Amino acid sequence: MAVRARYENSNEIGVYAKLTNTYCMVGVGASENFYSVFEGELSDVIPVFHASLADTAIVGRLSVGNRHGLIVPNTTTDQELQHIRNSLPSGVKLQRVEERLSALGNVVACNDYVAIVHPDLDRETEEILIDTLNVEVFRQTVADNSLVGSYCSFSNQGGLVHPKTSIENQEELSSLLQIPLVAGTINRGSEVIGGGMVVNDWCAFCGLDTTSTELSVIESIFKLGDSQQSAITSSMRAALIESMT
Repeated sequence: MAVRARYENSNEIGVYAKLTNTYCMVGVGASENFYSVFEGELSDVIPVFHASLADTAIVGRLSVGNRHGLIVPNTTTDQELQHIRNSLPSGVKLQRVEERLSALGNVVACNDYVAIVHPDLDRETEEILIDTLNVEVFRQTVADNSLVGSYCSFSNQGGLVHPKTSIENQEELSSLLQIPLVAGTINRGSEVIGGGMVVNDWCAFCGLDTTSTELSVIESIFKLGDSQQSAITSSMRAALIESMT
């Protein structure tokens, strides 16, 4: 299901949180409400923890991660690195990277299998992405924007991209990622998809301004909520009937 949240006075919740299928990292902030929204939805399934990167709360924009690993910029302090390492599940790799484009969340978008990256990303960083996150890497743009992490968001089920993404661009990205994509907006018409939401395979969080129409698009493309439940139920029912016959 998709949940609305707000970080202090900001709807750009993708800036302050990093959500994957194995952990959720939330920026340290004055407001506990933001953290408790994530904790309420996720704490039964995956660890939810507070962290800062380079003494800032913008953990979602500075880091990139999936269920295999988490990559943070070299401005991350040793103390922060240690805290994150202690908070992550044991199988998840943590890597600090020296990269000129240090807002990694803006220049990389990934799920558990594939990453699309800014065309000018260092070769070394690309190697680290492949090793740490176990992904295939493609250099791409989204609607002619190099900041791929800011203008799209995708899970292993589907993805949402910048509203001005051409059909050709959508088809190309969709075939690279092997998931369905749809062009859309977040937070009442914002094009900054990656900044306005975080998503994993069963849950999405969006800014408080997200309209119900935008929410329904998110729930259908990421296969969340009732549509997913009914699909699971019908496949279970089919299996049951099969075992009876």
